[in-house]
Amino acid sequence: MVFDIKKFYRDIRQKLDKYMDRRPHRSFQVSRRRDYKRRFDLSGYISFTNNCLQVLYKNKKLFGLVVATYLLSTILLIGMASQDNYSSLVDTLTDTSGDVLDDFWGRVGGASLLFVASISGGFLQTLSEAQQIYVTIITVITGLVVVWLLRNILAGKKAKLRDGLYNAGTPIVPVVLIMTLILVQLLPLGLVFIGYNAALNTGLLDGGVEAMLFWIVATLLTSLSLYWVLGSIFAMIIVTLPGMYPYTAIKMAGDMVTGRRLKITLRLIWMVIFASIIWCLVMIPAILIDMWLKNLIPSIEWLPIIPVLLIVMTGATVVWIVTYVYMLYRKLVDNETVAS
Repeated sequence: MVFDIKKFYRDIRQKLDKYMDRRPHRSFQVSRRRDYKRRFDLSGYISFTNNCLQVLYKNKKLFGLVVATYLLSTILLIGMASQDNYSSLVDTLTDTSGDVLDDFWGRVGGASLLFVASISGGFLQTLSEAQQIYVTIITVITGLVVVWLLRNILAGKKAKLRDGLYNAGTPIVPVVLIMTLILVQLLPLGLVFIGYNAALNTGLLDGGVEAMLFWIVATLLTSLSLYWVLGSIFAMIIVTLPGMYPYTAIKMAGDMVTGRRLKITLRLIWMVIFASIIWCLVMIPAILIDMWLKNLIPSIEWLPIIPVLLIVMTGATVVWIVTYVYMLYRKLVDNETVAS
């Protein structure tokens, strides 16, 4: 068999031409609005968030079981934050605050400090390498189960958690490959953190032209990582389709987000903001109730209410993020269908 270099070059050229037709932007050239403007009909931030919450609420028992499974798996394979460490943190805050915690707003401020300490790992035990792997596996499997359940629910089919656990793990290898790609795409952002620590220690950020140049380069590298990762996030959803290959999913996701990256990025930022608000609204009152209850009944000091609630909220956050991204992906698919 003789290698036909002309045919090889022609095939490469055809693929490149098709790619350039799908992607209107050109390096070092100003893109015309008529070339990159693409249809993306989407309801407002609150309305779209409400749609996602309605899907979760209508199937609250099913997704509640997902969170319960996440809680049980995490406790069995990883463990949870130490109640003794949390109690010590509360005692330290009480001893050092003086009369600040006597009024309502002082107690809210103390609970807020405990909340910040809890999400920043202030009383969490250091995870071993095996536990870190378990965290990744549990999170990925939970996300795949949520995607499988949502796909069946929105298709009008009856979905069961058992079926989701049995069937959702099929595309685990393609998902891991795309996650590996995301890690590579985050390398520029990693360089920013390394450079920031080095610049902070050497005094480069104290001011002057050097600091300005650093922040310019940091902004460009961060933008590059976000530009790459945005498509890969949706590729993790697309690759769960039966018979889908990672390369095809990445190509499809890149085509879907082209010309829509800013709108999608703003939606994802709102998703994180909304999740942060819910964390504050749940955890701060829970910490206040925990402190009041254990002051009232000292014999239940051992009860790990906050450590367990942290795991529950983490599982619920995974469900929320996957649901929001999947619903956003469905809107992108709908717009692609209308455009075609």
